[in-house]
Amino acid sequence: MPNIEVVATEPADLGEGPVWSVAEQVLYWIDIDGRAVHRYDPITGVDEHRSTPGRPGSLALTSEPGKLLMSTEHQVVWFDWETASIQPFVTVEIAGARIRMNDGRTDPAGRFIVGTMFEDTRAAKFVGSLHCVEADGNVTALRRAVGVANGLAFDTDRNIMYWADTPTQQVLAWDYDSATGTRTNERVFFDYQTVEGRPDGACVDADGYYWSASVHGWALTRVAPDGTVERRIDLPVELPTMPCFGGTNMDTLFVTSINTENNDPERVTRRQGVAAGSLLAIDLSGEGIHGPPDALFAGSHP
Repeated sequence: MPNIEVVATEPADLGEGPVWSVAEQVLYWIDIDGRAVHRYDPITGVDEHRSTPGRPGSLALTSEPGKLLMSTEHQVVWFDWETASIQPFVTVEIAGARIRMNDGRTDPAGRFIVGTMFEDTRAAKFVGSLHCVEADGNVTALRRAVGVANGLAFDTDRNIMYWADTPTQQVLAWDYDSATGTRTNERVFFDYQTVEGRPDGACVDADGYYWSASVHGWALTRVAPDGTVERRIDLPVELPTMPCFGGTNMDTLFVTSINTENNDPERVTRRQGVAAGSLLAIDLSGEGIHGPPDALFAGSHP
């Protein structure tokens, strides 16, 4: 078993959206319900945060270190880490409709693919969408009638785009042309009926294996390109939300999680003394596994 370490001692309310900045050698991640953007530095061990006026949903790196693209509430904005300043970029959903931004990832060509969801998951409403935000701010809906858009990841060697609709317990795949953004041949890649948990955030490693956070499953699930489970890594948190490769050699897997102890203190929500909502780091250097860097958003911070 690889070594698993808690690297942020203050648990998040709803940790999500980790992205590794190669240029800065730091991890950016968010606390949705805590309304904050975090930056963790593995060298110093310091995890800082900046407050946000709304609930952030996901982040994308840009060509300028510390200048981020951020989905929040019903829109996508520019976020400056040093000043914590926010500048509007593009409105994606209707304000006041209770549909908020969720998982997002930049495609290999620099488009920001981002999903939305009804803010109360208990309502089981399929009113979210999957959107594509171009560098110039043009927005196109890729998919409607989505429950909770999650699990966005790209296999650049096989030209595949993955995403999951968490309530359906399915991870879907498209053949994806990065040059044009064209998607064809939608199919079910992996059905969570076969494993414990549900699909949340995800990433793809350098060999094209899909790493899925198994929320409610206490695990990460590594799925081979042929759709078979290659391994499960047991975690000390019940609700992992998203993995991300980072570190000097891109062989550390950072994992965010949800703090269930805030609303249900009687549940068994921790193992090995680890608090729900912790940020974890899994050392895969001895496994021969590493990840590619996240693509940068093609647009420029104003």
